[in-house]
Amino acid sequence: MTDWKIEWKSLTAIAAVFLVSFYLPVGTGRFDGAVMESLHLVKWYAREHVILCLLPAFFIAGAIAVFISQAAVMKYLGAKANKVLAYGVASVSGSILAVCSCTVLPLFSGIYRMGAGLGPASAFLYSGPAINILAIILTARILGFQLGVARAVGAVLFSIIIGLLMALIFRKEEMEKAAVAAAMPETEPSRPLWKNAVFFGFMVAVLVFANWSGAETDGTWGAIFRYKWIITGVLSAALGIIFIIWLKMSWWKIALAAIPTAVLAVIMPNHPIVAFSVGIVGLSIVMNTEQGEPADWFSSTWSFAKQILPLLLFGVLVAGLLLGRPGQEGLIPSQWISGLVGGNSLWANLFASVVGAFMYFATLTEIPILQGLIGNGMGKGPALALLLAGPALSLPNMLVIKSVMGTKKAVVFISLVIVMATISGLIFGAIAG
Repeated sequence: MTDWKIEWKSLTAIAAVFLVSFYLPVGTGRFDGAVMESLHLVKWYAREHVILCLLPAFFIAGAIAVFISQAAVMKYLGAKANKVLAYGVASVSGSILAVCSCTVLPLFSGIYRMGAGLGPASAFLYSGPAINILAIILTARILGFQLGVARAVGAVLFSIIIGLLMALIFRKEEMEKAAVAAAMPETEPSRPLWKNAVFFGFMVAVLVFANWSGAETDGTWGAIFRYKWIITGVLSAALGIIFIIWLKMSWWKIALAAIPTAVLAVIMPNHPIVAFSVGIVGLSIVMNTEQGEPADWFSSTWSFAKQILPLLLFGVLVAGLLLGRPGQEGLIPSQWISGLVGGNSLWANLFASVVGAFMYFATLTEIPILQGLIGNGMGKGPALALLLAGPALSLPNMLVIKSVMGTKKAVVFISLVIVMATISGLIFGAIAG
């Protein structure tokens, strides 16, 4: 006998797909341009972020799952950990990464799955992309000292307040999670804490320096940018030594992976991403052919990549279709956005927060975008609201957060960011005039 409840659902889905296909506005300039923008954004994302940002982040997340004991995570970031210590570690460790809203996701997923409390994990999730020291300096320099200071103060406070609110709202679930984790037997760490700290420090340093921006060309920041690939190469060589000595990986396999990487870095200095890619592939092969911890590390890394990458790429496609790239048009005209963020009304601040939350900002790209919007009449309050909501969230980011912490917690986290950004914009707009 046919179950018409199920069949009606199937029929409705088929009809919906048919109607969307039937009325697709293919051939209109706006739609065709938006489709091309989504593809351009995916291409740019794949070239600029997947290899240099996401792949190192996946390796770090996989290492967290394998090399750091759950007891250690619970001690410093768990629901019952010292609040000052937990939120201090979460906000500081997030801020030193200077990554975008997508690169922080594998790292957040790694510490959350290993037993970090929802509050500290949420503080880390927000602070990673939001508390970017270079971005704050450039904001003050390009958009004005007041806005730069407001962004710095707001981002630091946000990371802590959002974490505390998330822990408070889901307190019962967090206490149950902590009780279950506390009942689990503690595992003896395979190496001292200081060795793990050095190991992770070098991996994070490779991630940071490989993605060092050239937006600031003077002084120390500019010098680091000019020599960033030499620094990255030295750090990678040190990691290779750690792999051999501490992780007991075969020296000859590491050498076979390192030699072509070094040769390509020398003969193709203007295309460092090629050498970096070969190094990533070589390390993956070495890890996958080893036994014990290296093999477990690769398996964990691959698990994160399988879960997160498809969601990110789908989210980037949709974000590009709706909003386009910086300076380009998507389905939503940029004039609508610039026309709705003037003044300091509740609506203007809320609209800036929502648009910022859904739009994808690569690291530092929010500054030239805001410069253009302010030139077109955007108010100071909405500008701050976008700065506080935009870099920390994006549509791709939201999809992954939902898959990691569940729909309910993801909705609350996103809503807290938007609401707090809106309130901060209203207050700053009233003070700054």
